[in-house]
Amino acid sequence: MTQSSSNSSDTRARVKLHIGHSPDPDDAFMWFPLANATNPLGDIRPQTARIDTGKYDFVHVLQDIQTLNDRSENGELEITAISIAQYPYVADKYALTNCGSSMGENYGPMVVAPRKLSIDDLRKVKIAVPGKRTTAFLTLSLLLGKDNFTYEVVPFDQIIDEVVAGRFDAGLIIHEGQLTYQKAGLEKIVDLGQWWQEKYNLPLPLGGNAIRRDLGPEALTEVCTILQRSIEYALEHRKESLEYAMGFGRGLDTQLADEFVGMYVNHWTLDYGDRGRRAVNQLLSDAAKAGIVPDVGEIDFVYPRK
Repeated sequence: MTQSSSNSSDTRARVKLHIGHSPDPDDAFMWFPLANATNPLGDIRPQTARIDTGKYDFVHVLQDIQTLNDRSENGELEITAISIAQYPYVADKYALTNCGSSMGENYGPMVVAPRKLSIDDLRKVKIAVPGKRTTAFLTLSLLLGKDNFTYEVVPFDQIIDEVVAGRFDAGLIIHEGQLTYQKAGLEKIVDLGQWWQEKYNLPLPLGGNAIRRDLGPEALTEVCTILQRSIEYALEHRKESLEYAMGFGRGLDTQLADEFVGMYVNHWTLDYGDRGRRAVNQLLSDAAKAGIVPDVGEIDFVYPRK
């Protein structure tokens, strides 16, 4: 790939795009190639964009997924990570890109607890959850039934500690907690990705990448193409990208960070494919029928240029 960014000799008018994503190793890994000297990611050292971004400059906005979901309500960012569960609420403003997704194939968010509990027990205890518009919460609601369990929203990175401290009977965990909960002495009650796989033989779509529709059809295609190239570069230059992503690891060692990135940046991230798109439609259709989210019908996707 040719290195090119706003530092290049490109004389075309620059277009600034804000790209919102979580401060997590997987998001940092796949968007690392877009980081450039004029738009450093937080306090991480400035980089030069590793791919040709054409006339676009990408400004990285790092916030937790619940905040990004909230900001999508007003269409604040041109490009943003989004929970698949949030998409029906903003489908008029955003389209899902065919790349940039987080999919769990036979794994996903987990409910953990200090002791063994049955699925029926989960309807009788208090569960810490990471947000009502997260796909984890949507999937748990499909399993247990809408409004059929007691919960409280807790920041995702505090859920394990809250459960260990006894303030909750169980916790719905996402992100790196899926790899570290056993160190805290907790037991897995149910893996929602495994439950979904057994139900439909489909991966569980957790997070997507959304782009604002008002950019126009040509820009949507151009930007989606650049985003796909960023993911391709990251996967092809894994060591370099992983080194950068380690700055967002929240205590993960290199091996665990690599495992976590591998869980959520893979062939599904490059391209949903037919099965991935079917999974998104199935999840949101089920959720709409259960009265959990609005019905948006068949999902349209933005594709990169071939």
